[in-house]
Amino acid sequence: MGKELKDDLDREGAEPSEMEMLGKEFTPDSETGEKVEKSEGVKLKAEMTLLNGCNVIVGCIIGSGIFVSPTGVLQATGSVNLSILVWTVCGLFTMIGAYCYAELGCMIRKTGADYAYIMVTLGKFLAFIRLWVECMIVRPCTVAIVALTFSIYAVKFFFPECEPPDEAVRILAAVCICILAFVNCWDVSWATAVQDIFTYAKLLALFIIIATGIVQLSRGKTENFNWDDTETDFTRIALSFYSGLFAYNGWNYLNFVIEELQDPVRNLPRAIAISIILVTVVYVLTNVAFYTTLTVPEVLGSEAVAVTFAKVLYGPMAFMIPVFVAMSTFGGVNGILLTSSRLFYAGACEGQMPEIFSMIQVDKMTPAPAVLVSAFLSLCYLCSSDIFSLINYVGFATWVSIGLAVFCLPYLRWKHPEWERPIRVQLIFPIIYIIASIFITIVPMIASPVETGIGTAIIMTGIPVYFIFVAWKDKPVVIKKMLGTGTEFLQKLIMVLPKD
Repeated sequence: MGKELKDDLDREGAEPSEMEMLGKEFTPDSETGEKVEKSEGVKLKAEMTLLNGCNVIVGCIIGSGIFVSPTGVLQATGSVNLSILVWTVCGLFTMIGAYCYAELGCMIRKTGADYAYIMVTLGKFLAFIRLWVECMIVRPCTVAIVALTFSIYAVKFFFPECEPPDEAVRILAAVCICILAFVNCWDVSWATAVQDIFTYAKLLALFIIIATGIVQLSRGKTENFNWDDTETDFTRIALSFYSGLFAYNGWNYLNFVIEELQDPVRNLPRAIAISIILVTVVYVLTNVAFYTTLTVPEVLGSEAVAVTFAKVLYGPMAFMIPVFVAMSTFGGVNGILLTSSRLFYAGACEGQMPEIFSMIQVDKMTPAPAVLVSAFLSLCYLCSSDIFSLINYVGFATWVSIGLAVFCLPYLRWKHPEWERPIRVQLIFPIIYIIASIFITIVPMIASPVETGIGTAIIMTGIPVYFIFVAWKDKPVVIKKMLGTGTEFLQKLIMVLPKD
């Protein structure tokens, strides 16, 4: 019925049924003509449990951010107390967004998350622009950055007194991406197992830091907790949320793999609630632990606060933290790769990406072509040393798209009040989130108009791509034949078939 939903959306004024919106597939019975639920064929398997779902969210959120972002938040806030307040508010803001996504995810049960929500609500063009920016720039850049962070910390043990060779770091990052691409192509259960193991490792590292902080507090180490030198410039305080929210990035990633989640109506909201509360508590307590030992100048002078913290307190055991950070980022790469491939898959299912990306490996039942292209683009970005600028340029676009997705919630309440909603969010929450998203988007435009302008230009490159490759349906026969031949060759090479 996924195809029927797509055809319905192509017609002006078409209104998909509740079952279609929920992502359920039905087929006519050969004898009675009545629609019955479609039997299993070549499709993504629902193998992810509630625990797996929690680990995907926690694993995607906790990457390198919490180990480096405290410096950025403190730079913009000026004082320890205000920085901790910002971390708390970022957690609450994330909870509101996740709460809104719970209703959308249970109502529109389709892989792709905010891409799917924008497609259903606001149409194909805006959905494609979201897809283009996320698939071609944001996700591959993020994978490359986190893989590089993993490499730096992984080789830190061998180069304790100097910077590791750049070539070694890049090669190890490439190996990391290739190994995890293989795991995600081979078996979804393997990918979720990797996610589970490395999520526990990163939580263990943070719990060690938190426990150390509690010991320090019991010793009366509270002299750093004050409002001294608090920033009074409202614009700079607003920018502090960028560093804080960067550490919370990934809270919406479970929605990208909702078709593979067992009993999503029950497990999606539970996984979101458990994970976001856990991460918020862990982040706030970790920051408190840092400031029991490190002064403001020490935090501001550190590139990796956790490593500085470990050197001060753990002595010869300080090497543990770089190891745990490496494990944390390795799990982060896996989580981003797992969910990014599903975005390519969702775009291809809607006809906005090459058809091959919508196909499933016949033996392993994984979206192997989508995983491989995600890994390939990430490897390409390893050749560039300026990927951090690219992320900064399009960072605001992520908040625009998430804000648009949350806007879908009140819009669909008005447009389609009859659709089934297993979860109903109070409208005040999406309104608060939309206003805050507008604020987060506008502030950087005022503070750094040049970078915002370049970011807008990067986004606009998706417009000609949409009209030439997506909107233009009656292409010449020779082009269609070439595309068909290429797709058939790749199908035989990777042994994939279209989703039933």
